[in-house]
Amino acid sequence: MKINKSIKVLLFNQEIGTLGYDVDLKTAFFQYHPNYLNQNTLKNIFPYVFKRISPIQKFNQFFGETYRGLPPMIADSLPDMFGNIIFKEWLNAQNKDFKNMSSLDQLMYVGKRGMGALEFEPNMENLPESDIHLNEIIEVVNQILELKSNTSENKLNSQALLNIYKIGTSAGGARPKILISENKITGKIIPGDVNYSNDYLHYLVKINIDEGLGYSKEKIEFAYYELAKLVGIRMSDSKLIDDKHFATIRFDRLNGNKIHTLTACGMTGWDYKKAEDSSYENLFKLAIDLQIPISDINELYLRMVFNVIFANIDDHLKNHSFIYNEETDSWRLSPAYDITYSLNLNLVFSNVNRALSINQKRNEISRKDIMKIADEFSISNAEELIDKVIEISSQWNSIATNLLIPSKVIQSIQKDFNLLN
Repeated sequence: MKINKSIKVLLFNQEIGTLGYDVDLKTAFFQYHPNYLNQNTLKNIFPYVFKRISPIQKFNQFFGETYRGLPPMIADSLPDMFGNIIFKEWLNAQNKDFKNMSSLDQLMYVGKRGMGALEFEPNMENLPESDIHLNEIIEVVNQILELKSNTSENKLNSQALLNIYKIGTSAGGARPKILISENKITGKIIPGDVNYSNDYLHYLVKINIDEGLGYSKEKIEFAYYELAKLVGIRMSDSKLIDDKHFATIRFDRLNGNKIHTLTACGMTGWDYKKAEDSSYENLFKLAIDLQIPISDINELYLRMVFNVIFANIDDHLKNHSFIYNEETDSWRLSPAYDITYSLNLNLVFSNVNRALSINQKRNEISRKDIMKIADEFSISNAEELIDKVIEISSQWNSIATNLLIPSKVIQSIQKDFNLLN
């Protein structure tokens, strides 16, 4: 095997193993570190895909855009669409070519800055900590996304570009997001890439940019956040910054610790872009196999009902995660995130399909379909949960109005609500 490059995979300041890639064979390999295998802790950090054995393990099935040749739990650490846009601009400013970067190269740039707790060595960039100014960051983000002709000029060689590289290339998703840390006492804001001190609140911020929509997607997400809390869904504390940017506390940075986190996609190798993998039935089976608490199973059902009733169709496998408890070597459902109305209200859609199917259906979901899931996975109070969400839906108008969301937008979204009659 011709290994073009290899990197170390670390968790909780411990080397877990070595990851490499053979370009000719298009095959990734992973080998656990013997010290990790010999210990009697952290046995369940990778429940699937990796076997807990000494020999080198080979993987050539995880090709395509989702995994980019890497085992899924490692690929979870790679940036998504927006992160790659920022990463490309940063490389351009350094006179480096994004096209020549392998997935392993990119993991070395991720280094210790990734979401969750996995880290990678060697680390290609050891960048200094600095203060950041949100208005300047947002200006640079807009400049990059608009693909202006001057995106490689001095403006993007500034401290702002350095900061947007540091805080904008780790968070997943297609829309612009940044990671910041706010000092609990002074309010000072620094890049949220490396620091995980308990002196700070660590936020993922979804930036509101002018897309000519006539409404703010970030305000809509905040309205959905408030609805979800009323329903009883666990979510990290969130707020609007400057009444337009959606900021949520990171659940992978708590009490001065990094929390090992994997999406359902990264946990299993199910590709969130493939219909055959994407179903709530699969998600429930995964949750049960992980032996998460019964209360989490019930909450997963509540989230599914909420997403159906409030027309959140972008509930794919990367938008459901699990968090690891280091002390008990066990998993549970993470707080909910990315719960919102995701369609563009200015477009007319002839056919809208859900990311996750329910009872083999991706649209026109009925109460019967929802109850079939309840019967299959022993949700004892399913009818009560459904009725509770339907009752809360009556508060949509007042919550959205208080946020000054345009009435036309409020009504358009409400028309898509599925009250499971």
